[in-house]
Amino acid sequence: MDSEFWAPAGVPAREYLLVLLTAAATTFLLTGLVRLLALRVGAVAYPRQRDVHVQPMPRMGGVAMYGGVLAAIFLASNLPVLSRGFAYSYDAWAAVAAGGLIVLVGALDDRFELDSLTKLAGQVTAAGILVIAGVQWFVLWVPWGGTEDSVGQVLIFSSNQGQLLTLLLTVAMINAMNFVDGLDGLAAGIGLISATATFVFCLGVLDRQNGDVTAYPPALIAAAIAGACLGFLPFNFQPARLFMGDSGSMLIGLMLATASTSASGRMFNPDADPADTIALLSPLLVVAAVLFVPLLDLIMAVVRRTKAGKSPFHADKMHLHHRLLEIGHSQRRAVLLIYLWAAVIAFGAVSLTLFNVVVVAWVVGLGVLLAAIISVIPRIRARAERES
Repeated sequence: MDSEFWAPAGVPAREYLLVLLTAAATTFLLTGLVRLLALRVGAVAYPRQRDVHVQPMPRMGGVAMYGGVLAAIFLASNLPVLSRGFAYSYDAWAAVAAGGLIVLVGALDDRFELDSLTKLAGQVTAAGILVIAGVQWFVLWVPWGGTEDSVGQVLIFSSNQGQLLTLLLTVAMINAMNFVDGLDGLAAGIGLISATATFVFCLGVLDRQNGDVTAYPPALIAAAIAGACLGFLPFNFQPARLFMGDSGSMLIGLMLATASTSASGRMFNPDADPADTIALLSPLLVVAAVLFVPLLDLIMAVVRRTKAGKSPFHADKMHLHHRLLEIGHSQRRAVLLIYLWAAVIAFGAVSLTLFNVVVVAWVVGLGVLLAAIISVIPRIRARAERES
């Protein structure tokens, strides 16, 4: 490969850290101003039957988060090493453009309660911006169809197939994060964990590729949204002073989908030896881990509502976080417990690409066992009290 594609500093970890902290600081500083703006324009969430909060709460926090992302990407474009990546890829700028549109749609919904079809149109348009800019899936490893000398096979998508897959993944992730945003700090925390796991995975890829400049964008996008979630969380953790609203949850979903597509769809090597199953699966494991908690909630909600003869967009109080509250967990404990599940899944998948598989399996198994025990403690305690 041409030497221009290789950064002399290898993995620019310090610059990535600076980008993350810039996004966090900018979001933190803007959140107070956005809260005042939300109150002034009437972007307020009034308690409904399915809601957990009992007091009117300003929303539209996604505007502050987008400001943090914007500041982070702008800074990266002017840093000595990370700026080189902008010459070979439009992924970061595509994320900024698509993010701006999705935040605009979300902010309008936070204020005027848009109908579901209007929001869907905005989501598809934002995903279309990514596709037009070249952020799309090109290859995908599947575990079937292999030969005696290989495990599985690599599917190479046509342009139309890759674009359709990207649209579906992006819209699904946007709605998944939107569905899961039901408790103070829940979406922001899951976004932070998921983006950090994706960021760590991208740094591992960069290290193995000795700092390939074309591999900079996914780590940059993940660092930017991780920082934005980190800066917003102090205002949003229970008791919240501001909700992120659809403008925030949809932005997180879009940015996670963009980073995952850029990392797993464009950085996958179709000529790689498929004998190493773990190495081949690692990009898919990271994407699946990043999407697991919100997508599980999304699938459960769609199946539940469709079975009841209702629209998939019909709201209810049967999400995962509602079930944890029903069991007996407090809001904070329910949120922290979901954080634990998300961290075990996301970082467990990432660890498979970095450490010994057996060690990772033991650590993840212990994490799952711990999370399961903590999940059922209130129910066990209540049963013991009834029996006594």
